[in-house]
Amino acid sequence: MATPHYKPFVIGVAGGSGSGKSTVTREVLASIGPDMAAVVMQDDYYLDQTHLSPEERRKTNYDHPHAFDWPLMVQQVQALRRGEPIDMPSYDFTQDNRASQTIPLQPAPVIVVEGLLALFDAELRDMMSLKIFVDTAADVRFIRRLQRDISERGRSTESVIQQYLETVRPMHKQFIEPTKRHADVIFPHGANKPAVDIITTKVVSLIRDLKAV
Repeated sequence: MATPHYKPFVIGVAGGSGSGKSTVTREVLASIGPDMAAVVMQDDYYLDQTHLSPEERRKTNYDHPHAFDWPLMVQQVQALRRGEPIDMPSYDFTQDNRASQTIPLQPAPVIVVEGLLALFDAELRDMMSLKIFVDTAADVRFIRRLQRDISERGRSTESVIQQYLETVRPMHKQFIEPTKRHADVIFPHGANKPAVDIITTKVVSLIRDLKAV
């Protein structure tokens, strides 16, 4: 595919588990149309764990930076910026391992990089035109995570609570919360409507300008 005549607008959306990152992403897509954006989900870039036993996989600290395949993520975002399609990996949390199927993703005028640590890596940050941190109270984030992990990932209440206390909470304080200093915009109280409206208005204006070129 030829290099696009425009420079893609890359948005980083970071924040703790259950903070409302996906809500921000959905609102951006709704404002411009899904065909105008490519969404890179950091959750799908967890390292392959085929070489580990199921028991060992369950011990993975998914909130630590070492759990992610950073080189692949950087490489694929760079490819999208050059106007090249990618085969994004996908992750199966019920198996604690990368899935065999990939997700074809086409380049677009807007690239959204969403994840716990979307603002952690300097190479990724350097590619971003707008960096957002969604800041939400810890109790709200925990309740949302509990509901998601039980309904979508087949987890028990006990295992979710144990994981939260042992890894999620301390990793948030050590690695995720500090990335807030890299944000251009911080959404207090989660994905609140006034803050989201400001961002979507900016993105809609950007797309309008690109179409006029």
